[in-house]
Amino acid sequence: MKCAIMQPYFLPYIGYFQLIQAVDVFVVYDDIEFTKRGWIHRNRLLLNEKVSPFSINLEKASDYLMVRDRKISEEFSKTRKKLLSKIEQSYKKAPYFDETYPLVKECFLSDCRNLFDFIFHSIVTMCSHLNIETKIVISSHLKTEGELLRHKYRVWDLCSKVDCDSYINSEGGRKLYDKSEFEKQGMCLSFLQTTLEAYPQFGGGEFEPALSIVDILMMKGREAVIRDLNKYFLD
Repeated sequence: MKCAIMQPYFLPYIGYFQLIQAVDVFVVYDDIEFTKRGWIHRNRLLLNEKVSPFSINLEKASDYLMVRDRKISEEFSKTRKKLLSKIEQSYKKAPYFDETYPLVKECFLSDCRNLFDFIFHSIVTMCSHLNIETKIVISSHLKTEGELLRHKYRVWDLCSKVDCDSYINSEGGRKLYDKSEFEKQGMCLSFLQTTLEAYPQFGGGEFEPALSIVDILMMKGREAVIRDLNKYFLD
């Protein structure tokens, strides 16, 4: 049984969904500290043909709160409408705009005020759109040692809770985990590296990799992206 564990991200790049597709169980952290400089609540798109960040407005709170304890601000109800308008204007001539824009609206217009619930809804919605049937589990539901365990020890504990003996991490995890240490735990560790090629984008400049999955869905369409989910190798 293969497992992956990741933070929740709002409309992340396709590699995140390749990772979900590659495993039997995907665990999403809700009981970790929110990192305001991270990518949990923000991402990038080509708006007006320029790389532009977008984000979810949050209520002011302690930097040490868990992701599940952060709240979306009232301001977001206004800014998301403006952002949706920008996305519509920027991608209305995209080949698969009519297919993709309703999905984007469904993710942005969720009634959830809790940050984790809002992002989790978008992950599940996107997985359904892409026919990903992987079991998705919320970390706090597994009743692990929680804050007492960190880093690789937390990973090992979560994998044991979902009966998985193979852990797959994104390519960036090479700096964090050592295969020999996992082997001592009776687990196989591998890293997923995407093999996706550049695709046409608005803007006319150099190809911009790792944009929100919204960009590739607008330009290539659902069926092509479903095929792209398998364009990776494990090392």
